[in-house]
Amino acid sequence: PLHGDVRFHDVSFGYTPDRMILQNLSLYAKPGQKIAFVGSTGAGKTTITNLINRFYDIQSGTITIDGVDICHIKRDDLRRHIAMVLQDTHLFTGTVMENIRYGRPDATDEECIAAAKAIFADACIERLPNGYNEMLQERGEGLSAGEKQLISFARIIVKNPSVVILDEATSSISSDTEKLIQQALEIILKGRTSFIVAHRLSTIRNADRILFIANKGIAEEGSHEQLLKAHGLYYNLYKSLNQ
Repeated sequence: PLHGDVRFHDVSFGYTPDRMILQNLSLYAKPGQKIAFVGSTGAGKTTITNLINRFYDIQSGTITIDGVDICHIKRDDLRRHIAMVLQDTHLFTGTVMENIRYGRPDATDEECIAAAKAIFADACIERLPNGYNEMLQERGEGLSAGEKQLISFARIIVKNPSVVILDEATSSISSDTEKLIQQALEIILKGRTSFIVAHRLSTIRNADRILFIANKGIAEEGSHEQLLKAHGLYYNLYKSLNQ
């Protein structure tokens, strides 16, 4: 089992050798901490989360989890302890139960239902004509964005990962379901190390640390209150989004 102590040590990475996205980046997340990334499009926020999953190998530096270089961890073993929630939730053709069980194939029906109840998905699932046995179409057609996201959250509870990555996970959620989604997120993130990429600053203001990614690294770092007091890049972003 992993505890979720994630550290980048002087990491440099580019999708091509002649165009580096990150240069000598160092950051850390202690077990259970919530770390948020903000910055302009293309600055490298999602790239950082992709590197944690080892979708790409870095050019230099090291990335460790619990002190172990992730290059020494099999990709399947690594990803078993990491859950990702994206803006575009992927549901496949199959029942609601099968889609939840995708988080951990050996989970029982009872565990899947308990997971759905834990993050408030049970009520919307029970409203479906066949409940947990409702057959879903590819990409969950017929469900709202919020309903699809709740099913993906139930997967995470079943999987029980050490690290959770949220990449624009709430950007397509309507305002009437946003509160429910936020409550579910609090349950998912409790006790887990989390990395959050978001444009909605409401989703990250309670993060332990906010990192403003710019110029191939961390331009600013601190809590929401600390960064507002600094009157720098984050302050300008906050003011522009709240005018």
